[in-house]
Amino acid sequence: MGRLFGTDGVRGVANADLTAEMALGLSVAAAHVLAEAGTFEGHRPTAVVGRDPRASGEFLEAAVVAGLASAGVDVLRVGVLPTPAVAYLTGALGADLGVMLSASHNAMPDNGIKFFARGGHKLADELEDKIEAVYEEHRTGAPWDRPTGAGVGRVRAYDEGFDQYVAHLIGVLPNRLDGLKIVLDEAHGAAARVSPEAFSRAGAEIVTIGAEPDGLNINDGCGSTHLAKLKAAVVEHGADLGIAHDGDADRCLAVDHTGEEVDGDQILAVLALAMRERSALRSDTVVATVMSNLGFKLAMEREGIQLVQTAVGDRYVLEEMKNKGYALGGEQSGHVIILDHATTGDGTLTGLMLGARVAQTGRTLKELASVMERLPQVLVNVPDVDRSRVGTSAELAAAVTEAERELGSTGRVLLRPSGTEPLVRVMVEAADIDQARSVAGRLADAVKSALG
Repeated sequence: MGRLFGTDGVRGVANADLTAEMALGLSVAAAHVLAEAGTFEGHRPTAVVGRDPRASGEFLEAAVVAGLASAGVDVLRVGVLPTPAVAYLTGALGADLGVMLSASHNAMPDNGIKFFARGGHKLADELEDKIEAVYEEHRTGAPWDRPTGAGVGRVRAYDEGFDQYVAHLIGVLPNRLDGLKIVLDEAHGAAARVSPEAFSRAGAEIVTIGAEPDGLNINDGCGSTHLAKLKAAVVEHGADLGIAHDGDADRCLAVDHTGEEVDGDQILAVLALAMRERSALRSDTVVATVMSNLGFKLAMEREGIQLVQTAVGDRYVLEEMKNKGYALGGEQSGHVIILDHATTGDGTLTGLMLGARVAQTGRTLKELASVMERLPQVLVNVPDVDRSRVGTSAELAAAVTEAERELGSTGRVLLRPSGTEPLVRVMVEAADIDQARSVAGRLADAVKSALG
């Protein structure tokens, strides 16, 4: 698997890449590293452990719980809950560590382990590196220092976490959703119980699809990566809007009453205006990645809202928000972070806030989302090239300059080397789709010529 920790924890095919032995070992390593860092000093440590409904999550959860308890950590098992719920409960319960077992939007055979620090925040990179190093050291034979007797961790189910998290979601809403009919696509995932309960308690009439997880059907033709069923259901039921989550419910995409998709950029635009209206958008600033549609940037400029852009990945968005104290950020893919109420992307919270804005204004989601116009965007992957020379090739720089001159202020070019493969991603936005395709094709040829 190469380096174990990626941008979103450790992830791979369950029982092949990600085994029970690895899950146990990483959990023990995490406990030892946090103990050495002083996190547990002066008290008996506690961890919150949750998972999505994947079949493999059952044995991986058992391994994680065993590892933590064997290292002297008391464990609260919260069961099947969204990633943001585990993060929230880690903070709300004063736990020293949170662990979520999920591979998010990936297909069912995959799974993953994500660790949260005290407060429900993502572990710092240096701690992840240390956990990986300690895990590797002991995997090859170095013995663990193990507690015995009363020193071993105790394990108990914490069923109260479900109601505690739902109450939190309802408690932070600016207004209720009475009068709205909303279709929820739960991706047969971690929010299959939480999201319908939250939307119902908030006053919405709900229709659910993808809400019958059986351990094998997570993300299977449904959820935020497959919107066709949600679009059809919204139109069929005459709903005001639809909300789609992914497997661990840390993201949200939407569908308006006509069945048209409302992506993460549009959701950010709607929420930014709503938050500014109630003085909750600190510094009148929203954070997004460089992959956000140019139409989003132009809309924010027109509305007098500052846009700060980061590298691709919600971790970089969150890092910028925490460093500068911003309240709202996210990605086109639907990871939306409302930092006053969540430490990570929270798809249920995002959907509730979107519904609250529709209810409060009396306007349709289609009308609200029209604050920005999505410019046509073309993405071309150019394989088998030297991605390391993207920023140094004079030939490529000249091609980019010519493309930017042609596009002017209503277009944009982005060349991005893949982080894992020998390819370069060419992204072009333009006012016209044919122009975007033409420019993207020429740039792809230039990348092959310059870097091939």
